[in-house]
Formats: sequence, C-alpha cells, structure tokens
Amino acid sequence: MRGTEGSESTDAFVTHRNLLFTVAYEMLGSAADAEDVLQETWLRWVDVDLTEVRDQRAYLVKIATRQALTRLRTLGRRKESYVGSWLPEPLLTAPDVADDVELADSVSMAMLLVLETLTPTQRAVFVLREVFDLPYDEIAEAVGKTESAVRQIAHRARAHVAERRPRGVVTPAQTRSVLEAFQRAVQTGDLQGLLDILSPDVVLLGDGGGVKQAVLRPIHGADKVARVLTAGLGRVGDAGSMHPAQVNGHPALVFQLHGELDSVLAVRFDEGRITGLYAVRNPEKLSHMDRETSLRR
Repeated sequence: MRGTEGSESTDAFVTHRNLLFTVAYEMLGSAADAEDVLQETWLRWVDVDLTEVRDQRAYLVKIATRQALTRLRTLGRRKESYVGSWLPEPLLTAPDVADDVELADSVSMAMLLVLETLTPTQRAVFVLREVFDLPYDEIAEAVGKTESAVRQIAHRARAHVAERRPRGVVTPAQTRSVLEAFQRAVQTGDLQGLLDILSPDVVLLGDGGGVKQAVLRPIHGADKVARVLTAGLGRVGDAGSMHPAQVNGHPALVFQLHGELDSVLAVRFDEGRITGLYAVRNPEKLSHMDRETSLRR
C-alpha cells in the first residue's frame, strides 16, 4: 500500500476508529482487548484493495467484528479460570456519550453484564443490529451466517436481553441523586439510609482479579450488602475518598485510597432503587480511568 491509497486507508481508519472501538468493546467488555482488535483490524485493512470496497465503514466493521468474535471465544476461556467475579472494564467516558441515551444504555455495566449471557454470535448480532442499526445483510457477512439465520438470531437475542435488562428509565439526574445519598450513607455508616435506597434483592459483585481483595462471590440482599459496604468502605476514614465520575455513560463513584485510584463502583437501577452494585478493583481493568474515552455509533 502506497501513495494516495495509503492515505485514503489511513483516513478511513482514523475516521471510524471510535466506532470500531465501540463495536469491539461492546462485544468484549474489555477495553484492552478492544484495543487489540483495533490493531488487528488495521493490519488487515492496510492490505485491502480499496477499489474493491463499496462501503469502507461497513467493511471495517466486518473486519473488527470477525476479530472480536475470535477474541471473544478466547476471552471466554480466560474467564473460566478468573478468580472471583468477572466484571467489564470500566471506562471514563466523555460527556457526549451520556447525551446519546441508546449508546449510554448499551455500554452501561448493567447492560454489558446482560450481554455476557449471550453466545458470541448472538452478542455480535445484537450489538450490530440493536446498537448500530446495521442492515441484516451486512451483519450476515460480518458473522458468516445467512441473512435469514441472522434475523432469527437477532429475534432470540432481543427477547433474551429484554427479559434481563434494567426495567424503567432512570435519568442521569435521578442516578446522581441516589448516588449522592448512597455516598453519604456509606461515609457516615448510615445503615438505614442504605437500606432505603437498596432494593431488597440487590446484588453486590466485586472484581479484584485475584490481585486486590474483593468479594469472591456475589452478595445478595439489602441487609447483607449494606453491612458489607458500611464495614468495608466506612472504615477507611481519612485515607480514602469517593467522588462521582461519568463511567460507561452513567454516573458512578470512584474510590481513591491514599490518593491513588483504588476502585470504581457502578450501579444498576430498577424502578427507582439500586438493584446491582459492581465494584471493580483489579488494577489491570482501571487503566482507562485516567482519560476520557470517546465512543461512537
């Protein structure tokens, strides 16, 4: 590749880079793996004869999807030996991500965990159709299935996700309000204050990756979760601090210990109460919290 064609290839890749990262991240739940997919996509893209490409965006998405599918199956094997709960890698997102409600919903920690319950092909089809609104024929080419098969996969994946996704719409303002109450309750050891905002069937998941201490198994129930939180976070005192941040398109809490990033706490809301708490402490998963990530559809 040389000359004007090389320049055109580079320009096309740069133009669609954030889109390709978003596709890969939604499929994988891992920013590090999404970055690897981008690299692999670029290496294949530079060898493509652009005179044979009708739609550069669609072609790049096809390459990225195929690379993400391959990596998703490898990632699945890694998760089998993972210590404790596996949670998606949190991203410090740019403000415009929250402005796109559908995009923010699709990259929320709660939704990424729902997507984890799909097969690799179902996940790819769902993401490409429901989030990026790709035509069925383009999706079929990307995942190596017939168009009719893709339509059936999309239908099943849509129904599967609908049963498990958060119920009801919660505005960012409502989320911030509840998080402020949550933060006050934890910092003051206000057990009743926590119980007032936690759903009776709330679940707490912690991801330390075997590197940092975290709950190894999900903790269920408002009383148990509240006691764990007040005991774990409330005892840190002056050495620790919490502050709000925009994570995966939604308000979340960032916890620092001795001035260093310690963990990220994302939440899931259902009908006005917190039903899920996701605490990521694994240092390998916090590398994208020091800069904003731009996501695109």
